[in-house]
Amino acid sequence: MGTETGTRAAGAGPVRVLDVSGADYRRAFELFLAGTDEKPLTHARLGEVVAGLDRRRTLLDVGAGEGRTTAFLAQYFDRTVAVEPSAAMREKLRLACPEALVLPERVDTVEPPGPADLVHLSHVLYYVPPADWLGTVRRVLDWVAPGGTLLVVLQNPESPCMRMAAHFTGVRYDLRPLAEQLSAQDADRAAARWTFALEALDLHYRTDRLDEAVDVAEFMINVADLATMDPLPERAELASYVERHFSRPDGGYAIGHTQDMLTVRRAPS
Repeated sequence: MGTETGTRAAGAGPVRVLDVSGADYRRAFELFLAGTDEKPLTHARLGEVVAGLDRRRTLLDVGAGEGRTTAFLAQYFDRTVAVEPSAAMREKLRLACPEALVLPERVDTVEPPGPADLVHLSHVLYYVPPADWLGTVRRVLDWVAPGGTLLVVLQNPESPCMRMAAHFTGVRYDLRPLAEQLSAQDADRAAARWTFALEALDLHYRTDRLDEAVDVAEFMINVADLATMDPLPERAELASYVERHFSRPDGGYAIGHTQDMLTVRRAPS
């Protein structure tokens, strides 16, 4: 497709700052979910993690979002506690997981009712200053029951999605330094006995339409705090980037969004 077509698909003006409670965010999120293989692939891996747990009494999902993954995991546990500060997301979360205890606080203020055998912290650290990641995850580790597991999920820094975000915003997230810090600190805490593993899941969003690909690309770069950027990137520039980097030879568009999963296992008492 040519530049004129890309400009029409993008629309005029700067990229939008998407409010998680707004209609534009929800539409872009639904477009993303409709075109990505994230849920089936991540759910398959999560199922393997659950199968390896010693017990399945309590699930704690921190940053549960609209609840699709929470509902998938909840079927394996006696009790589900979901943390979600967005009111708009909580509406869908309660429909997806009507039996869950839903807490509206942020990760830095929430106080779960007790330890959990699986703590799922997925795509939450985008909203935490990197300087606070270690303290935040240390806090979350206090909620893991003996024999339990913490899963921390974030975009891989070398994924096409993250390279795009870095190109337009300068933001780049990376779980590897956090994993190294946690492991180094644990070497001095013999009584805790944690084990750490970092793996990557290769995921892709696909669509035949440029306008949808641009909307999802806009959604993806909103992992940065765009409200603090001046000036914002132009949507026409984003459309041009999508055409150059994500168009497929057989038509349509594919945006890779590989995710890193940090698994932290607590030894049984």
